[in-house]
Amino acid sequence: MSRAEMEQLGWDACDVILITGDAYIDHPSFGMALIGRLLEAQGFRVGIISQPDWHSADAFRALGKPKLYFGITAGNMDSMINRYTADRKIRSEDAYTANAEPNKRPDRAVVVYAQRAREAYADTTIVIGSIEASLRRIAHYDYWTDKVKRSVLPDSKADILLFGNAERALVDLTHRLAAGEPIKAIRNLRGTAFMVPRGWLPADDWSATDSTRIDTPGRAEAPLNPYGSTEDKTGCASAASGAPAAAVEKPILILSREQRQAAQKEQRSKSVIRLPSFEQVSADPVLYAHASRILHLESNPGNARALVQGHGERDVWLNPQPLPLAMDEMDGVYGLPYARGPHPSYGNARIPAWEMIRFSINIMRGCFGGCTFCSITEHEGRIVQSRSEPSILREIEEIRDKTKGFTGTISDLGGPTANMYRLACKDKSIEETCRRLSCVYPVICSNLGTDHSKLISVYRKAREIRGVKKVLISSGLRYDLAVRSPEYVKELVSFHVGGLLKIAPEHTEQNTLSKMMKPGIGNYDTFKEMFDRFSKEAGKKQYLIPYFIAAHPGSTDEDMMHLALWLKKNDFKLDQVQTFMPTPMAMATTMYHTRKNPLHKVDADSELVETARSGQVRKLHKAFLRYHDPANWPILHEGLKRMGRADLIGNSSRHLIPAWSAAEDGGPGAAKRSAGKVVSQATSRAVDKAALKGKPAPARSAAGHAPRKNPSSIGNVQRNTQRSGRK
Repeated sequence: MSRAEMEQLGWDACDVILITGDAYIDHPSFGMALIGRLLEAQGFRVGIISQPDWHSADAFRALGKPKLYFGITAGNMDSMINRYTADRKIRSEDAYTANAEPNKRPDRAVVVYAQRAREAYADTTIVIGSIEASLRRIAHYDYWTDKVKRSVLPDSKADILLFGNAERALVDLTHRLAAGEPIKAIRNLRGTAFMVPRGWLPADDWSATDSTRIDTPGRAEAPLNPYGSTEDKTGCASAASGAPAAAVEKPILILSREQRQAAQKEQRSKSVIRLPSFEQVSADPVLYAHASRILHLESNPGNARALVQGHGERDVWLNPQPLPLAMDEMDGVYGLPYARGPHPSYGNARIPAWEMIRFSINIMRGCFGGCTFCSITEHEGRIVQSRSEPSILREIEEIRDKTKGFTGTISDLGGPTANMYRLACKDKSIEETCRRLSCVYPVICSNLGTDHSKLISVYRKAREIRGVKKVLISSGLRYDLAVRSPEYVKELVSFHVGGLLKIAPEHTEQNTLSKMMKPGIGNYDTFKEMFDRFSKEAGKKQYLIPYFIAAHPGSTDEDMMHLALWLKKNDFKLDQVQTFMPTPMAMATTMYHTRKNPLHKVDADSELVETARSGQVRKLHKAFLRYHDPANWPILHEGLKRMGRADLIGNSSRHLIPAWSAAEDGGPGAAKRSAGKVVSQATSRAVDKAALKGKPAPARSAAGHAPRKNPSSIGNVQRNTQRSGRK
């Protein structure tokens, strides 16, 4: 990280210099550390410039000019999401910075860092990556400006962009550059994007197809003729168009399924889909939704084709998705010699993101859930890549032996989800040809293996390691998969829940859930019944923490009202809630921007998606999730009356919020006083009812109110969570 360290190592220059928007923490959960150690293992000298002052190019000259390239990353988070809330307000803290200090990175950090690096050394090679670059690789809707912005490539003036988990592309690219190959000649790496002249094709035998011809799932090209000759691999297109078929001069060969698939794969490997240009999608919401749909349909690395999108007089070319890492490759990446801590230059500074994951282990990556509001699938891919059991157990032992402050508790064994470890399609050939956007929606695919036995084995062996007292599971649980394995739920509940388990139903209403690609609330009910039963059998009092999203595309005022009634019925009082934030490239963001549903064929007359865009509507939806907060009663009072649901305003248990008048009582302050009266009245009724039945009256708190009926109220749960140090 400094010239002094380079001198200690005897380096005159670095081969690669990584620039990151995060504090440098040498741990595999942080991208710059993983990439740095991976390149080091390949024999390259790697420097890291962490959170440079971007106001001039001076900080970018700190380690000199790299021999090969600058690798630019915004960090583990998109810089805009890192800095702004869903209400576009600046956050007061940055979890990836020493002492959580804010404003240590610029907005749209990839673009700014790349421009400054180019200013520092005009002739250097610039490679951009990370989730920020990955999600901005094509024209995308930008929530913070409320406009469609062009790809990050022309704005950053980078030579190449690496998207997704880019270990393969990065290693190949670095070796080819080290061998003297010019960056402009490297055009065949999967998982890369770059600028090319308009209409450019890699070779004469490539073909381009307009995306408007293939706006449906399934094979885009004409089916192969199974009775064609061995020379004829072009299919039956001529017969379908009415043209006379050519005479067959060679013996007829009936192609096997494998031969047909191989021929189709070869045909797809030399074709590119032309998306509507940046100028078109920025002007036409329907074309934007169409482009989003095509991008996601071409997301399976087994059958994805290259994509190209015009930006002015040039094209942004995107090669197909990177191939997933095999298990031994994953083990190799996570088995590199990480220091497992922040760089010594930070001293004793507190870095919240490090505190969160220092005792946790990433056992897999990727997600086949396909939730429309989530960026995991777009970035990490939908094919789950898992580490081996020995690799995971070795890392637990490393934490025990090397990580300061370890007291015997592993805080998490997970990843994007807690329970997709080693789950995959039962048939590799089916997986490679599949075009579904999700393996679990609208129902769990019959070809998906849901056996949790390998994950159970990891849990059991992890608990047996000497010095390990407890192994907790903190990653979000995919409960619709978990209920397929009662043995897993029992194992989880009996040994790996520290009193609280977070899951994410996200909503209760099917209208909204269908836009999220999430299962119905009945799956939650089934899981809760199993959770409660197994907790009781284990002699434990444990509680679920459900997470919900307000103002998601497709969610109406009535949907949010019904969700609030469900929360009240189940005595949930949410302490912290999430409002939908449109992130680049997500399908839900497409719905937010265009009011079209890219989950289905898109045209001008296709389904219109209700979207909460105005600040007042978004505040109302958020207020429904915190119906119990007196500060929200004024907006809920007004909203319910406008919706014709004044019957939900009153002081009985069947009402959602208490009756009060802002004009008479003086606003929210009076609402809080009214709340006290309502609670007191409810307590008095409980006392009277108990006395009639000859039972002891409910205990009162020092404030004179009865304690909450459910000790697992989310307010208490989240405060306890923060105190216990779990994420």
